[in-house]
Amino acid sequence: MNKSRNLQESYEQRLEKCLIPLAKRLESYLLDLVTDEKLPRIDKVVARPKALDSFLEKAKKIEEGKPKYSDPLNQIQDQLGARIVAYYLSDIEPLQEFVKKYFGPIEEKTIVPDTPSEFGYEGLHFILFIPEDVFDKEIDRDDCPRFFELQVKTLFQHAWALADHDLGYKPANPLTKDQQRRVAFTAAQAWGADVFFSDLYTELNK
Repeated sequence: MNKSRNLQESYEQRLEKCLIPLAKRLESYLLDLVTDEKLPRIDKVVARPKALDSFLEKAKKIEEGKPKYSDPLNQIQDQLGARIVAYYLSDIEPLQEFVKKYFGPIEEKTIVPDTPSEFGYEGLHFILFIPEDVFDKEIDRDDCPRFFELQVKTLFQHAWALADHDLGYKPANPLTKDQQRRVAFTAAQAWGADVFFSDLYTELNK
């Protein structure tokens, strides 16, 4: 109990002293880079700290009968998160190259359903070092993590993920099989819309 309370207090302090101000500076930093690179068809660039409840929930995760994180404050890599949302699937590869050019990813993962017949969450995730230029004299680096997570998604991937998270992650009211199939159906529709609009944009701009 004391350990849990100490972790909560430590993260609350980190939020106030580091993560909240750092998120604002990181968002501006990424937006400036995207603008300087003249990357087209970017809908939004946002950064945010991981909410206290989400952090504590993740810190409690159990894998193979033991805690996944022995030192959550140093091991959880998405305490600071950013997202770049592009219009079309064809915009993802230029963004992938943009990230590699400026950051040199520590980890890169393309998340897709397990089999071709499945539909669900999709996105490109990076773990990156927090850039030196994001810090200022008001932020004590000892209070901050070293990494942040960057997600790159299309509009349809982003919209579906938001709705799926809101509807599907309710432990007190788990989805029925029929409801799960309906969610999967919307994922298939979002995937189809992504492909259709990306292909149409390419055809119209040959």
